[in-house]
Amino acid sequence: MSPAQPKWWQQRRWQIAVLLMLVTAVGSIDRQAMSVTAATLKSGFALSNTDYGLLGSGFLMAYALGQLLSGIVVDRVGTRRALAWAVILWSFAAIGHAASAGFAGLLLARVLLGVTEGANFPAAFKAIAEWFPRAERSMATGLVVAGTGLGLILAPPLAGTLTHYFGWQAAFLVPGVAGLLWVGVWWRRYHLPENHPQISSAERELALRDRVSVAAGTGGLAQQIAMLGHYFRFRQTWGLVLSRFIGDGAFYFFAFWLPLYLQSERGFTLLNVAFAAALPFVCADLGSLSGGWLGQKLIRRGVSVDRSRKSLIWAGCLTTLCAWPVATVSSAPVALLLAAVAIFGIQVKTSSLFPLAADIYPAEHVAKIWGLSGAAGAFGAALFQSVFGVLIDKTGYNVVFVLSSLICIAQALMISLFIRRVEPLELSPAAADKAKAH
Repeated sequence: MSPAQPKWWQQRRWQIAVLLMLVTAVGSIDRQAMSVTAATLKSGFALSNTDYGLLGSGFLMAYALGQLLSGIVVDRVGTRRALAWAVILWSFAAIGHAASAGFAGLLLARVLLGVTEGANFPAAFKAIAEWFPRAERSMATGLVVAGTGLGLILAPPLAGTLTHYFGWQAAFLVPGVAGLLWVGVWWRRYHLPENHPQISSAERELALRDRVSVAAGTGGLAQQIAMLGHYFRFRQTWGLVLSRFIGDGAFYFFAFWLPLYLQSERGFTLLNVAFAAALPFVCADLGSLSGGWLGQKLIRRGVSVDRSRKSLIWAGCLTTLCAWPVATVSSAPVALLLAAVAIFGIQVKTSSLFPLAADIYPAEHVAKIWGLSGAAGAFGAALFQSVFGVLIDKTGYNVVFVLSSLICIAQALMISLFIRRVEPLELSPAAADKAKAH
C-alpha cells in the first residue's frame, strides 16, 4: 500500500505560498491605510483631491523604481535574503508615516514605502518559479495576489477602527510592526527546494520539473543588467511591459480612490467605510482564488497554458466593464456591488497575467523580468492616478470609472498581440538574433 499523500497545507511549496500571501497582505494594509484615513488626512492637512492624487502618484513612481531595481537585486542575492530586507525596510517606512506633519512628510513616507515594497512581487514570483510546476503556478499566483485583496479587506476595519479610537497614526504603526514579525518566520521557513532541510524527494522533484533554465549562471551585476537588454529583443517582453503599463492603473484606482469616493460622493461615514469598503475586496480575493483555481484546473485537464492564460485574462478584463455605471446609478449598494464585480474581474485577469513571466523566462531571471514589467505597470498607474485626481476635481468620478474598464481591455489586447503563444523562450544567441530580425 502506497503511503498517503500529504494534504496541501502540509506541503512546503503551499506553505511558502501562504507566507507570501500574508506578507503581501501586510504590504497591502500598509498602502491602504492612506486610503482609509484619506478624509481625516485631507481635513487635518488641508489636502485637495489633486494633492491626494499626487501622494498616490509619488508612491507608485517610487514603487515602479523599486520593482525595477529590486528585480535585479533579488536575482542577484536570492529570494530569501532580498525579501527579508525589503520587508524590514518597508515596515519602518510604514511606521514613519505616523511622524508626518503635512503633505511633504506624507509624500516622503509614501516614496520610501513605494521603493521598498517594490521587492514584494518580483521576489514572490521568483519564489513561485523556483517552487511550483507550471500547472500549479496560476493557483500559487492566485494565493499570492489574494494577499492584496486580503489586505484591502482587513485595512478598512483595522485602519478605520484604529483611527477612530487611537488616531490616524495607529493605522500605520500596527501593520509596520506586523511586517517585522513576519520576517522572523520567513527567515526560518524559506529555502530553495534543492537544499531545503525539510522536504520530501517527491516534492523536490515536482518543484524542479518545469523550471525554465539556462545553461550559464546568472553572472555578475553588469551581466544581470545586460540581460534585460537581451530580453528586449523578444516581443514577449514588450507584451508584458506594455500590457502592465496600460492596465495596472485600474486596480490602483479602486484601491486608492474607492474608500474616498464612498465618503465624499455616497455619504458613508468613516466607520461605514471601514466595513463597506471591505466588501469589494472580498470579491477581489474571490477573483484571485477562483481565477487561479480555474487556470490550474484547465491545464490539468489538458488545455494548453497559452489558451488557459489568455482565456482567463480576457474573461477578467471584459468583466471590468461593470465599472462603467458605478458613478451614475442612484443606489449606493448597487454602486458598491458593481465596483465589487469589476474588481473581481481584475483579479481573475491578474491570476493568469502574473504567472506569464515564470511561464516564459528562466527562473534565474524571473525577478528581473517581473520587476521590469511591474515597474512599467506602477509607472503607468502613477500617471493615471495624477490624471484621475485632476479629472475628479474637474468633472467628477464618472469618467474615471469608465477609463478604468477601458484600460483593462487595452491590456488584454497587448497580451494577445505581442505574446502569440505562451511557452518557454529559446534563449540561445542565435534565437535572439532571429527574433530581433523579425
